Amino acid sequence: MPGGEARSQGEPVRRGVAVEAHGLDVIGEAERKGRPAQLFWPWFGSNVSVLGLGYGAFALGFGISFWQALVAGVAGIVFSFLLCGFVAVAGKRGSAPTMVLSRAAFGVRGNRLPSAVSWMLTVGWETVLVTLATLATATVFDRLGWGGGTSTKVAALVAVSVLTVAAGVFGFDLIMRLQTVITVVTGALTVVYAVLVADEIRWDTVSALPAGSGQEVMGALVFLMTGFGLGWVNAAADYSRYLPRRTPGSAVVGWTAFGGAAAPVVLFVLGLLLAGSSAGLSEAVAADPVGALTTLLPTWFLVPFALVAVAGLVGGAVLDIYSSGLALLAVGVRVPRYAAAAIDGLLMVAGTVWIVFFADDFLGTFQGFLTTLGVPVAAWCGIMLADIALRRRPYDDTDLFRRSGRYGDVRRLPVAILAAATALGWGLVTNAAANWLSWQGYLLGPLGLGGTAGAWAYANLGVLAALVCGFAGALVSGRSRVRDEEAPAKPVAQTAAVETRSDDMPTDGCSRARTRRYDSKYEP
Repeated sequence: MPGGEARSQGEPVRRGVAVEAHGLDVIGEAERKGRPAQLFWPWFGSNVSVLGLGYGAFALGFGISFWQALVAGVAGIVFSFLLCGFVAVAGKRGSAPTMVLSRAAFGVRGNRLPSAVSWMLTVGWETVLVTLATLATATVFDRLGWGGGTSTKVAALVAVSVLTVAAGVFGFDLIMRLQTVITVVTGALTVVYAVLVADEIRWDTVSALPAGSGQEVMGALVFLMTGFGLGWVNAAADYSRYLPRRTPGSAVVGWTAFGGAAAPVVLFVLGLLLAGSSAGLSEAVAADPVGALTTLLPTWFLVPFALVAVAGLVGGAVLDIYSSGLALLAVGVRVPRYAAAAIDGLLMVAGTVWIVFFADDFLGTFQGFLTTLGVPVAAWCGIMLADIALRRRPYDDTDLFRRSGRYGDVRRLPVAILAAATALGWGLVTNAAANWLSWQGYLLGPLGLGGTAGAWAYANLGVLAALVCGFAGALVSGRSRVRDEEAPAKPVAQTAAVETRSDDMPTDGCSRARTRRYDSKYEP
């Protein structure tokens, strides 16, 4: 789709794969094409990773039964990807990246705060996925007797990072093609994996797992929400923005949610059955979520398993590095989109080196990352969903980049709601992964929930609280504002062509300011 300068309506779109020139700019009418069903491929390809099997062990780690974990997992996965679907509607309405459309709620510069949070989340996720691909490759090589030590890890890290960063630099067109291939290959090999490990399932052992408390079920549900769809909401519109604006919103929601949730639900259930059948496997997954699964396989399938594991993880990392680059631009960094993706790639490599070679506990680090950033992202998601629900018209392409436009410069109330919902959320979660985050959970005691050692300590209530409070606060406070923004324009006395310049106006994926003309016959 993208491939160069913005085109006029009559100029044909060039074919082939080239470095995407689009950055934060709105996609032109001539380049909006495709069908909502095409959203299935990137969402399925980025979530068919065998990491989904590991979540079965993570869920049982909350001390709940198979049936409780099943309900919590399916509900958390499906609901969280429905959130992605609703956010994706904004993409087809505005034809711009998610964190540009978020400016309608927070203002052009006020949106830099949630953009920074989005950037940290996506860089963190791509780091996690590349880490898992590196560890899985080393484990497979070790079982094959080819050596799984430092040199293997370094080689795997380099190979996976080069593929991930290259796709992020080339951009949307290559990513869509790559995800189609990953979907087919990974889906087929995952089915073979399921057949090979079916004999390891011990239903008597699984069904005998003791039930946990309601608080533990809640903790598992929210953890799975943050691990799946809630980790994608800040990028959900990045892939629907190329669709024509006449595309039905219901189709965008449906195909996004279906593509995202289909593979994780199946993988999660299989992971539950495997982890519930073997306490040893469940413990091993905590240290190496993907590599531990190789212990169930015959030697001849280890290389295909490595392929399916790495391909699935790279599929997710590719989408993350693309969206993290866009988020970095939305923060205000003045570089081309491909340079932003390269910068994020360097940070990804640095983070992966630390986790692979220096961190002692992957699962603890992973849970702490999801919990801490999951709260502000949930708060942003609530505000964004409320803003989308209130709007009935397409976004104004020009005002998304004008501080003096209808969306304003810094909208203090939405920013305050984001901060308040985040503060509330952090007060209702605990994080044992890092000593410097031990202050979290400060509201559990005053609210009578047992403090940081009580029954509600690991229920992750803060994520849900931030989501609900962000949505409710923005829905109530934003109704009149959105109505005024979408009111029919008032004619003024004279018509004049006015030159405007905005420091936030992108040009063909780069960050230099563009001088843009608009007709001032109507009030903005």
